[in-house]
Amino acid sequence: MARKSYNVAVVGATGAVGTEMLRVLAQRRFPVKGLTLLASQRSAGRRLPFNGSTHRVEVLRPRSFEGIDVALFSAGASRSLEFGPEAVKRGAVVVDNSSAFRMTPGVPLVVPEVNPHALRRHRGLIANPNCSTIIMLVPLAPLHREAGIRRIIVSTYQSVSGAGAKAIAQLAEETRRALQQVRISPRELSLRSRLSGKPAGPLPAQIAFNVIPQVDVFLGGGSTKEETKMVQETRKILEVPRLPVLATCVRVPVFVSHSEAVWIETDRPLSLGQARALLRRAPGVKVVDEPGKGRYPMPIDAAGQDAVLVGRLRRDPAVANGLALWVSGDNLRKGAATNAVQIAELLMRQPA
Repeated sequence: MARKSYNVAVVGATGAVGTEMLRVLAQRRFPVKGLTLLASQRSAGRRLPFNGSTHRVEVLRPRSFEGIDVALFSAGASRSLEFGPEAVKRGAVVVDNSSAFRMTPGVPLVVPEVNPHALRRHRGLIANPNCSTIIMLVPLAPLHREAGIRRIIVSTYQSVSGAGAKAIAQLAEETRRALQQVRISPRELSLRSRLSGKPAGPLPAQIAFNVIPQVDVFLGGGSTKEETKMVQETRKILEVPRLPVLATCVRVPVFVSHSEAVWIETDRPLSLGQARALLRRAPGVKVVDEPGKGRYPMPIDAAGQDAVLVGRLRRDPAVANGLALWVSGDNLRKGAATNAVQIAELLMRQPA
């Protein structure tokens, strides 16, 4: 695919991730020859900025992909299932941000810092992993390569932007209402919301001054779909089909950036010094680990960055080769848009 410049389509261009894809393409100076912005009929006609000019959003149709080299999809699984194969049929390589193809055999699921070799097997469709999976595996990959991870336990603290623009609006509106009603306790506000059955947006309960231990729908066995994604995707990306992984995914009242508390057990011993050295050298990782000085990863610092921040590194005394760490990463950038653009950059370097 190696050429000097490319015709790029962004599907779902007006959404939170789509607009971030445009920013990342510009910031990383991706060689865009022609840009096609695609969305639903509702968004058609809008104009979005890119590299000093504006581009008109067009209605997503199969013929939209004629002449397109790379199509970055972020419009939901149903749109990806319908239009992804149409784009491939017309010669485009699709990098899809939805869950539509992640676990499909033969479709690479790629984090460039972790498994770039998987791209060699692509047949026109490449899947972008779940944002929480990406943010966890960027720092875990170098530890796994050195010492072999035999078990992962992770609890996530996920921002509302992971649920879309309406969830962002819900947090803003609920916070405004709570602060205006200073005589009403957060507990009473939460109770009123549940009794009315009318939260201000798409999240299942009040998110302002609250945490919700549910991300996506519940499946059999008591786990949510988000938790199941993290388990299955981690096994596929690390190429360890039976790796024990337990995830608990929680929505928190933060606008941007996910954080995660991660515990791992390794096959071979790994000292804290070795782990820190590996993380400092790892691409896409920034070590922020001086807790005595109040320096540790926080979502407010991770927002707007492409690096995953790692800190609070310590031993887990409950097991022989246990380590614990805390990570924060921008879910809209490295968790979605940046990872997709990095995949496109890797494709550029492949032989035509």
